[in-house]
Amino acid sequence: MKRIGMIVAVEIKAVLDKYGSALEEKNVAGYSVLEYKTPDYELVILNCGAGEIAAAAGTQYLICAYNVDMIVNFGVVGGLTEEMGKTKTAIVEKVVHYDFDTSAIDHCEVGRYVQYPDVYIPVDAYLFNKAREMYPELKPVICASADKFVADPEAKRTLNRQYGAEICEMEAAGIALTCDRNHVPCLMIKVVSDGITGGAEEFSQTIDEAAAICIEIVNEVIGAL
Repeated sequence: MKRIGMIVAVEIKAVLDKYGSALEEKNVAGYSVLEYKTPDYELVILNCGAGEIAAAAGTQYLICAYNVDMIVNFGVVGGLTEEMGKTKTAIVEKVVHYDFDTSAIDHCEVGRYVQYPDVYIPVDAYLFNKAREMYPELKPVICASADKFVADPEAKRTLNRQYGAEICEMEAAGIALTCDRNHVPCLMIKVVSDGITGGAEEFSQTIDEAAAICIEIVNEVIGAL
């Protein structure tokens, strides 16, 4: 039976509303881990909290402790273009960790890990294409990820100009990098909670609605994999 690991940062309410009480619940190393079982797959959900380090560590825990076949990440994000308005759903094609910077010592681009040919961390092509087949309306995007909540409209526009990113958030780089190094496929589906001129207030107003939309799509996709 396929075992799917799901990383959730701050959208755990949507998970509980969708799946209900877990078959088993554990608190390990500061993480809440929920285990569910369906006729087709086992689902292990880890609530990591916000930030790259927490997300990377949680991803590694799921890979090592549960030997998951894949990692799925869903969540709410900020939009970096006018097109990416509230509740716009997207599928991540690649990620840039835009505040990673070793340029002073190795002279490579800001955001680039030297093992990659450019600044972009890839996600699994098979899962990406499978989800796109099921949901052609999902917009393929570049995700700008770093340990900061971006509220300023000009800062959002700058990320779009520099990296071609359409969304930004705080966990994708840690998840994508960890999955790639472990050779575990990763799928990321996101929904915009705050548009280019939105900030913390808009995020707070729309997070529950946006997360509920996203978990429905994710649930259908993983059920078909």
